[in-house]
Amino acid sequence: MIERNRYLQKLINKKNNGLVKVITGIRRCGKSYLLFNLYGDYLKSVGVEDDCIIALALDDDENMRYRNPIELGKYLRSMTEDKSKNYYVFLDEIQKVVSVQNPYIDGVDDKIGFVDVVLGLMRHENIDVYVTGSNSKMLSSDILTEFRGRGDEIRVHPLSFSEFYSAYSGNKSNAWQEYYTYGGLPLVMNMHGHEEKTKYLQTLFDKIYLSDIMERNKILHEKSVLDDILNIISSSVGSLTNAGKIANTFKSARQMNIDDETVSRYIDLFIDAFMVYKAERYDVKGRKYIGSPLKYYFSDVGLRNARLNFRQQEENHIMENVIYNELCVREFNIDVGVVEYCYKDEEKKSRRSQLEIDFVVNKGSKKYYIQSALTVSDELKRQQEVRSLNRVGDSFKKIVVVKDNIIPWHDEDGILYIGIERFLLDENSMDI
Repeated sequence: MIERNRYLQKLINKKNNGLVKVITGIRRCGKSYLLFNLYGDYLKSVGVEDDCIIALALDDDENMRYRNPIELGKYLRSMTEDKSKNYYVFLDEIQKVVSVQNPYIDGVDDKIGFVDVVLGLMRHENIDVYVTGSNSKMLSSDILTEFRGRGDEIRVHPLSFSEFYSAYSGNKSNAWQEYYTYGGLPLVMNMHGHEEKTKYLQTLFDKIYLSDIMERNKILHEKSVLDDILNIISSSVGSLTNAGKIANTFKSARQMNIDDETVSRYIDLFIDAFMVYKAERYDVKGRKYIGSPLKYYFSDVGLRNARLNFRQQEENHIMENVIYNELCVREFNIDVGVVEYCYKDEEKKSRRSQLEIDFVVNKGSKKYYIQSALTVSDELKRQQEVRSLNRVGDSFKKIVVVKDNIIPWHDEDGILYIGIERFLLDENSMDI
């Protein structure tokens, strides 16, 4: 069994809190298993009877009638009639529920959707509602407004390295190689061999993720464009880019004119589907966001690698993506740091330069500056990696994460050096 204690504990803490628990994340990351199995088993372990847990998978064709909100509402009311019992309603892939015309009103556009069903259930104090969804559109500001402040999001990510390793039968070194190659989608762990894992990941892209995006956004004839944008983003993980650069690539490589706004809109669709994350650039000393260019990371590195047919396996870029994902799991706010400084060139002329910090992360009063580096065994390489950190000029913790399995140590400037495995497996390692 794969441990998902972080998310399970969140559900336990939010049990019967009067809010609808909205579990979001990329498809196939384990939301259904978390809700139906792990949380369902927990409820049973504290005495909840089987008939008080109403679980409905709306992406199952056997339940297609309940994608109509009117039918869904009727069914759920029939299953929760006993007012003396406390019920727990699990609705999986709630975005499958469509909006339909109110049959009791003629001549007026009055739509009924899943929000109406959920709000109706929540009027009953003995019903606790949990829903899952695989795109952020179901959590748009409009829908959250309709929930009237009663929605409580729990974001689920693909397996972290710690979760992956908890169910892995080999040693840490082999676990790391598997993880940075095939990623953390749970079903991959049950597969054997490169071909089987590759086929699964690539099929997810074409048959699940891209098909879902195209159908939902009515862009059924744009698959080749979406494919190319994904390929470009996949190749540029860890590198600065923007919509304009991607549009120029279309012009030069495909002789195809596509404007910046269209590229940005399509990238936003990937972000809405939790496939891709966006990291803004932040001027550390100026304390302001710079804007374009920025960086994109994949929510699962296995998906990114499979997208490129495992041709670009630069461990430094993949490691940077893994660190970004780990910081997301730990619920930090993450930016790409920029440190500007002035200097005199050989002709005594004033020059301005920018140095990059891979990640500037914040949570509450905590703040960290983090660099990702394969190695710092060479002194010249170490000095290059810490140039930006040494120019920050504040007392917040500065960390260099390296691939090497090293004993954590601090240099004379207080910068912490730590190996990737220790960093990923020990959440307290950032405060050594």
